[in-house]
Amino acid sequence: MVKFLKITNAPITGQLISLDGVKAVATATATAVTVTIDYVDGTTTTITTAAQVAHDVYNSILDNMETALATSWQNPFFEVSLPKAVTSIVNA
Repeated sequence: MVKFLKITNAPITGQLISLDGVKAVATATATAVTVTIDYVDGTTTTITTAAQVAHDVYNSILDNMETALATSWQNPFFEVSLPKAVTSIVNA
């Protein structure tokens, strides 16, 4: 079953981030404004927020990914409100 994080505080309400085929999750620094999710197919989702404090957005994404993947197959979406304002989510 494919799982998604449903970001409730994104500019496009309810924007989805796939958890299928995730290879790596990264952020450059503890105060960076982007978190990237790299996939095995070579694409990347970039989440841009206000500046992080001690990796708070990065940690929230990782924690919520783990929780979402542990939920029942009958729950493909896991709603998440990130700790900082989301300005964009781009998959390329």
